[in-house]
Amino acid sequence: MNFESEFQGKRVVITGAAGIMGQALAKAFGEAGAELCLTDRTTEGLSGFAVAADLTSDTGLETLLDAVKQQWGAPDVVINNAALYPSSFLLDMEVADWDRIMSVNVRAPFVLMRGFCLQMIESGVKGNFVNISSGAARKMRRTAVTYCMSKTALDRMTKGFALEVAEFGIRVNALEPGFAAGSAVSSLSQEHIDRVMAAIPLGCETSAEDVGQSALFLASSAARNITGTSLAVDGGNSAGTMDVYQAKKHPL
Repeated sequence: MNFESEFQGKRVVITGAAGIMGQALAKAFGEAGAELCLTDRTTEGLSGFAVAADLTSDTGLETLLDAVKQQWGAPDVVINNAALYPSSFLLDMEVADWDRIMSVNVRAPFVLMRGFCLQMIESGVKGNFVNISSGAARKMRRTAVTYCMSKTALDRMTKGFALEVAEFGIRVNALEPGFAAGSAVSSLSQEHIDRVMAAIPLGCETSAEDVGQSALFLASSAARNITGTSLAVDGGNSAGTMDVYQAKKHPL
């Protein structure tokens, strides 16, 4: 689908823009002609209108909101992508680590959605929010329970904001990328990758292009009647597993 005419000159904020997912989202919206505000803890590696903002602090959140208001008045699209993915059993986790995860994954999206919604309403912008969630919102994972809980909260927050800002023409949706075989900060064994891939109905991982194109769709006029939903882009993984618990493994 060609989104170039759709997003030409649109003002798009992307949090967590320095990460792999953030880069993919920036590439997709940038190639579609959008003006980008890229934000992360530092501006290293970010180009154009870039804002360094620590999303665990009120100062950092206010810095981002103020920078966007001064530059644009209000954004057209906000992608809440920044998140922490810890690996820890609950009994081993420090309370400070719990607070930090919830601060970035739940509190920051709330503060930013509230702040950017107010900017949109004041400026008469019928904007869009795309919150990057996860299939973890619906299924617990050992050593990632805190992350799962944070994504469940984000999904509910997505629906809540969608209900409350619909009267202003603002849409709020979530996007749930599927399995990707590791990243710069998460190394997975080939055995683990093979096992997970075998259970995915379409048998493929979620690519950066999958995420970018899906976010473009949710923020476009093609999705004008979609709000308060979570779109799973995961090869059917959220529908069920390909594991078969009997001797006959295939039909026909």
